[in-house]
This record gives sequence, C-alpha cells and structure tokens, in this order.
Amino acid sequence: MKETAVVACLLAELSLAAFALASQGAAHCPALCRCEIRPWFSPSSIYTEAATVDCNDLGLSVLPERLPSETEVLLLQTNNIVNVEKTLDYLDNITEIDLSQNNISSVGDVYLGSLPQLLSLHMEENWIQELSDSCLASFPNLQEFYVNHNLIFSITPGAFQGLNRLLRLHLNSNRLTSVNSEWFQHLPSLEILMLGENPIIELSDMNFKPLGNLRSLVLAKMNLTEMPDNAFVGLESLESISFFDNLLNRVPQVALTRVQNLKFLDLNKNPIERIQRGDFTDMMHLKELGINSMPELVSIDSFALNNLPELTKIEATNNPRLSYIHPRAFHKLPRLETLMLNSNALSAIHRGTVESLPNLREVSLHSNPIRCDCVIRWVNMNRTAVRFMEPDSLYCVEPPEYQGQRVRQVHFREMTEICLPLISPGSLPERVEVRKGRSVSLHCRAFGEPEPQITWVTPSGDRVLPGSVSDKYYMHPEGSFDLYDATEQEAGSYTCIAHNLVGADIKSVLVAVDGYVTQPSNQPLHVYITSVQSHSVRVSWESAGGLVSQLNWSVLADGSSLSAPFAARLPADVKEYRIKQLKPSTRYQVCVGVTAAQPGYSRDCVNVTTKVALIQRDKSENWDSLVMATCAVFFIVVAVACSVIYTSLYSQVFYRKLIADPAETLLIPSAHSFSSPSSDFLESGASGIKVRATVIDLPDDSM
Repeated sequence: MKETAVVACLLAELSLAAFALASQGAAHCPALCRCEIRPWFSPSSIYTEAATVDCNDLGLSVLPERLPSETEVLLLQTNNIVNVEKTLDYLDNITEIDLSQNNISSVGDVYLGSLPQLLSLHMEENWIQELSDSCLASFPNLQEFYVNHNLIFSITPGAFQGLNRLLRLHLNSNRLTSVNSEWFQHLPSLEILMLGENPIIELSDMNFKPLGNLRSLVLAKMNLTEMPDNAFVGLESLESISFFDNLLNRVPQVALTRVQNLKFLDLNKNPIERIQRGDFTDMMHLKELGINSMPELVSIDSFALNNLPELTKIEATNNPRLSYIHPRAFHKLPRLETLMLNSNALSAIHRGTVESLPNLREVSLHSNPIRCDCVIRWVNMNRTAVRFMEPDSLYCVEPPEYQGQRVRQVHFREMTEICLPLISPGSLPERVEVRKGRSVSLHCRAFGEPEPQITWVTPSGDRVLPGSVSDKYYMHPEGSFDLYDATEQEAGSYTCIAHNLVGADIKSVLVAVDGYVTQPSNQPLHVYITSVQSHSVRVSWESAGGLVSQLNWSVLADGSSLSAPFAARLPADVKEYRIKQLKPSTRYQVCVGVTAAQPGYSRDCVNVTTKVALIQRDKSENWDSLVMATCAVFFIVVAVACSVIYTSLYSQVFYRKLIADPAETLLIPSAHSFSSPSSDFLESGASGIKVRATVIDLPDDSM
C-alpha cells in the first residue's frame, strides 16, 4: 500500500509539473497570435507535426517580445516589419521562418542570430535589392531560401557562402540581368533553382556548371531568344527544364543534348514556328514534352521526334496555327501512351502517325477544324484500339455536307479513299511584313491522299521546287519557303501550290518590304481563244502579276442566259488552259478573273462556239465493211454446219438400209447394163461398197 501511495504521489507531481510547463508555454504565446500544432512538410517532403506560432497579417512592425521556447514554425507573413534586431537564438527547435510580404529592404537588416536548426527561410515579396557576401552564413543548415518577387539586381559572388546544404533557391521575379556561375560555387547540394521572370536577355556557356546535383531548372519569362550550346554543361543530374514564356524561335537542340538525364521539358508559350527534323532526337530518358500555347507554331515536321525510348506523353495543345503534323513526325517512340493535340488548327491527323506509335492509348483531338474526308476516315474504321478523349467535342468543319456533325457519326464508307489536297488554313497568313535586308519564312502545309507535293511561285512567275536554293531563297522539302535579304524587288505575292494525282489547292501570301508591295499593273486583262474544236477550246490570256487566276465557262442559252458555270483555279504563272469535254455546236462564254497583289480584281470574258461534230467517211466505210465481212463469215459458218448435219443424217439412213438388205443395189448399176469399158467402174464401185459395209457395221443406235 505504501508503494502504491508513493507511485501515486510521484505521478501527481509529474502531472503538476507538466501542467505548469504547459501553462508557462501558453502564457508566452504572443497576443493576437495563434499557437497550435499543425501539419508540416520538411524540404525533403517528410510529413510531421510542428508547434506553430501564427502571427500573419497582424500589422506588426517588430517581432513579438517573447515566443514559446518549443516553437518550430514562425509565421510573420503580411506585416510591416522593416528590420529584425532581436535574435531568436533561444528557439532551439525553430525550423521555418516566414517573413514574406513585409517591408524588408536588405537581408542584412534581419538579424535572427545563429539558428543552426533553421531549414526554411521565406523572404519573398519584400523590397530587397541586393544579396551581399555571407548574408546567410548564420544558417548553416538552411535547405530552402525563398527570395523571389523582390527588387534584387545584384548578387555578389560570395552571397551564398556557407550554404553547403541548400537544396532549393528561388530567385525568380527580380531584376537580375545576367547570371554569374560564381554564385553557385558554394551551393554543391542545390537541387532546385528558379531564375524565371528576370530580365536576363541571354545566358552564357558554363553558367550552371558548379551545380552538379541540380535536378530542376526554371528559366521562365526571361525574354531568352536563344540558348548557348554549352549552357547546360555540367548538369549531370538535371531532370527538368522549363523555358515557359520566352522568345525562343527554335528548339535549343544542341544545348538539350548536353542534358543526358533530362526527363521533363517545358517549351510552352514560345514563338517557335516549326518543330523541325531532329529537334528532339536521342534524348534517352525524356518522359514528358510540353509544346503548348505557341502562337507561331505551324507544323511538326518529319522525324521531329526521333528515338525517344522513354517518352510517354506529348502535349501540343492550344496552338492557334498548328495545322500540320507530318505522317512520319514521330519515329521510334515505343512507350508513348498519351498524345494531346486538342485546340489547334489541325484539319486531320494521318493514320500513319498513329500506327507508328505501338503503345499509344489515348489521343485528344477535339476542338480542331476537322475535315471529314479520306485522311481522317481511319478514325471510324474500327481498326485501332486508341481511345479518343472527349469524342463528343470532335466535329466536322468540312466538307459542307458534314459540317456540324460529330466525326464519329460519319461512316467511313461515306468518305472517299483519295481526296484533293487542302492547304492548311492556319499555315499561311494573308500578308507578311518584313524589314529591308531581313529574312522571312513562309510556311505551307497540306493534307491530302495521296500525300501532296508542294511548290512555290514567286511574284516574277518563277516556279520553285523543293530543295531549290539561290542567293535569295531556299525551299525546304516540307514546304517552307525562306526569303533572304529582302528588298523591294522581292515584294509581292508568293503562291503555294499543293498537288497530287487528284488535283491541286492554291494559297497566296503578300510579302511587304518596309510596307512596300508591288503595285498592280495598269495593263488590262485580255482573254483569247487560240483553238476551237468540237469538244474543246484552248484559252489564253495576258495579265501582269496576280495571285490566282479563276477560269469559268458556261453554256449560253438563248443567246443571253447562262447555265451553271464550271470553274478551275490556276496558279499565277499559268496563262493558257484547254477546256475539254464540251458539247459540239454549242455557244459558250469563257471568263478569266485575276486577283491582283494589291486589292483589286480584273476580269475579261469571250464567247465561243464549238465546231460541228463531223462524221469521218473513211471510218464509216471501214465500219460498214467490217460489219459486212462479219455477217458473211457468220452465214458461211451456218451453211457449213447445216451441210454437215444433213450429210450425217442421210448417211445414217442409208447404212441402216444397207445392213437390213445386203443385196440392195439401188445405187450400184448391174454388170449387164454396162459395156466393157464400164467394168472397171463396177469393180471399183463394188469393192467400195464392201469396204464401206465393213466400216459401218455398227449397232443401230450408234449414231
């Protein structure tokens, strides 16, 4: 009993002591602040619960006089603190301090004392202008430093001295104009670096070489126009790069090849016009690629993505001009599962594109102007296991008879197997401005089956074939036309022609050099008929320049009214055309209209009557002879056949009589009725009868 009493007293004393300590701690919770246990994640994402003092948004100008000694997290966000003069080194367990959204102008004005346990320091959205040498040396175990959204324009080479364990550094949204590799000499453990939204126009080679353990690099909104080839040398552990919202006009292909372990790449919202052949090649560990919201992106060319064995997801969405993906754009992507292509300007996606991706599971193609014809018919043929995301938002825009219908509701048998080329509407604008002496690229892409070929016609009428090169231009095999060192002589209308075995499509773009374009000629348009036949006429015309020639012809009924016209669109360099399949002895009206480079339209018409269809005499006579000869042969064959049948029947009757009465001599004359000269005939006749009787000794029904 005594032992029990002693134990009970001891427990009571311990309880009183604990209560006293708790009361003492509670008493030290600053006025208006909240002191409580809250969830907390360490910089390495380990969950725990931490004693938190929350003094956010209280209008404080200084730190509270005294804080509970067990405080682990101190929140002082959105106050009016300018400097900190009282140290917090009595807080042995402090791991995180948040001083964001205050009025601090210098890190040196914040003297917190020596805090070896501090892991995270937040000072974003203050008025800090520079980071001086060893400004954070009193926090040797600091792992996260957030100083983004300040006014920092200067960082000394030794600013981060002593931060050997720092893992995350946020310098984004400041006023830095350059990056110095010396900043990172003291950050061997850094894993995440955010430099975005600084007015850094360009980076230099080896800028990040000391960061051998860096895993994520964010370079968003920095107005970068290009990347040096060796900018990422030394980043052996880098897995993620973001170039979001920069001014890159091409993929930094060489720089990216230096990052051997890259897994996630963000190129969203850059003015890249083309994803070209080889832009993403042999990136052995890349898993996800983002090329979204690119205002100038027109096409993804052949073999643009090649040999990416671990790539599982491609996002290419919300690109208002992306109108063409080459059938062989994706090559050797064995693990690709998700292809996001919604909200672009695509009229179709080739069957070959999907078939080249053996592990593809889902495609997002909705919110595109789909053309329901031969190129897209494979979607409804039930020969693919690919799932289309949001199929109810996938509508036909062309042809007119299917406009507004869901693509999956149009039976594939209603779509033709071959179709005319269609130049992607988003690939070419109507007008392009270029400064004198500068270069410009014109991009023309077309869908069709068979796959169309593309040529260009210059304002001077020269036809340019793929691969053609000169001092002034070069045409890429995919259809892009590069114009170099532009002058007023190069100003004018450039016409793209896409053609296959079925037909052709034409689209033109007006190139203005410093606002100058070729003035339209005052020469009137004249149409001539150079040849007239019974079923065709040859038309020629004279015009100076122009974008497109539109040829129309229709029958003139009653000398005035016109029937429904036929039409043909012709390239600018075509000045002659033969109209076929016309009716003989028929009056036609033929009109040619030319759209000029400047706003304007020229048109001229001419009437013509086709010749009478003449029956060629020699051909008619030959035909009659052939018919007569055929009839004669026919009658001869019939006569011969009848003769053979008659002879056979007669022989059957004769021989039957001969067998029935061997003494019958109806056909053999008697020996007494002939003179001696006739005896030879009798013998031969008799012998002949004997021979015949022997041969035809057959059953009665043998015939």
